[in-house]
Amino acid sequence: MELYSVFSEQMSDLAPEHALVVGFSGGLDSTVLLALTARLAAEHKVAVRAIYIAHGLQSAADAWPAHCQQVAESLGVSCQTLTVDVQLGPRVSLEAAARTARYQAFSESLQPNEVLLTGHHLDDQAETLLLALKRGAGVSGLAAMPAKKALGMAQQWRPLLPCSRAQLEAYAYQQGLEWVEDPSNSDNAFDRNFLRNRIMPMLQQKWPSFTTTLARSAELCAEQADLAEEVAVQDLPQSLNSGGGVLIAHLQSLSQARRHNVLRYWLQHQGVYASRRQLQAIWQEVALARPDASPKVRVAEQVIQRYQGALYVPVAMADPIELASLQGEQWLDVGVGQLKLSWVSENADLAADVDINVLQLVFNRSGLRAQPYGRAGSRPLKKLWQEYAIAPWQRASMPLLMQGDSLVAVVGLFVCQTYQAKPNQAGWRIEWQSKKAGKAMLNFKC
Repeated sequence: MELYSVFSEQMSDLAPEHALVVGFSGGLDSTVLLALTARLAAEHKVAVRAIYIAHGLQSAADAWPAHCQQVAESLGVSCQTLTVDVQLGPRVSLEAAARTARYQAFSESLQPNEVLLTGHHLDDQAETLLLALKRGAGVSGLAAMPAKKALGMAQQWRPLLPCSRAQLEAYAYQQGLEWVEDPSNSDNAFDRNFLRNRIMPMLQQKWPSFTTTLARSAELCAEQADLAEEVAVQDLPQSLNSGGGVLIAHLQSLSQARRHNVLRYWLQHQGVYASRRQLQAIWQEVALARPDASPKVRVAEQVIQRYQGALYVPVAMADPIELASLQGEQWLDVGVGQLKLSWVSENADLAADVDINVLQLVFNRSGLRAQPYGRAGSRPLKKLWQEYAIAPWQRASMPLLMQGDSLVAVVGLFVCQTYQAKPNQAGWRIEWQSKKAGKAMLNFKC
């Protein structure tokens, strides 16, 4: 099939409200992509622009922004140059650091309605899978590069994934396109270059369809990764306690594969990416440690530890902001999250006679007592923290609704007996959006 037809088919989900952004390096792949995109954009009357990322890693690249500007203008597309600072770290390759900086710049530049197009093709996909095999990756890593994924508030599409580099090169010569050659592409000290220049030619000479079959394996691994995530989504809610910790007792009821799956999923949502060996260490050294121990396992910059039969990843929170007065029907930013009190005709949290104008929101108060709704008698809040499995490092960020010296509610945890709305009666609903929880809304009824 002709290259533009393949490209158009891959772009079939393009909506009228979309605007296109081409990640343009000036090389063969992105030059072909820009030419195809400019044609498609003209036919579909959608906006398109290009972004060139300047890494500042080699002197040969000094002339590339001007080249990209010229090529883009010849295709009727504007081209913006963004300069990034590539930060190297321990056990982080130059390739990985440059990629991280590049996608960070893209993410910050893109608008929610924009789609970033990148020129990854079939050969790139094969190389990515082989590199994942070298690292000993699981199915998520072996799934290689998805055709579409979220990128910040926008999306990233790879519409050339079904196409080989040879197809792109043939199209570029046919259309008379000009591109730059990166001198570093011949440096086999880089893993991907070594695969591309030394290994892949031999494999394709022996098995001409090798890149196609590798891409098929990546698609199958992507299906398995999606299935594993669906299982984790089902398992995780049953595994969590009220403080966001993962209950060790529930994990023990799962098979090892399913336990690793839900643990990996939970950790990734805490920004922790653990290897299989690290997962085993978390289970053996933290979860199954003797009861009187306080074990920890460090993964990169994060620490996994245990408290009252659950695993946690303590996260540094923003400084909480106390409110001397409250207003209803609007979100109130309190640093560690947002609070909203809304009047509802049924299923309320606070009774109708509670005057929210005299309520205050405070944090980290000692000496308080509380009687959660449905409980007989009050208890010190310190004891209730333990009972509700709120870990010590979480308590200073727990929002407390107060009326004078009386505790009205611990937002997101319970409402005190005196202030609780009666079932199915009007009153105030409490909504809490934790910054740690992202956009997930934590509504509660105690």
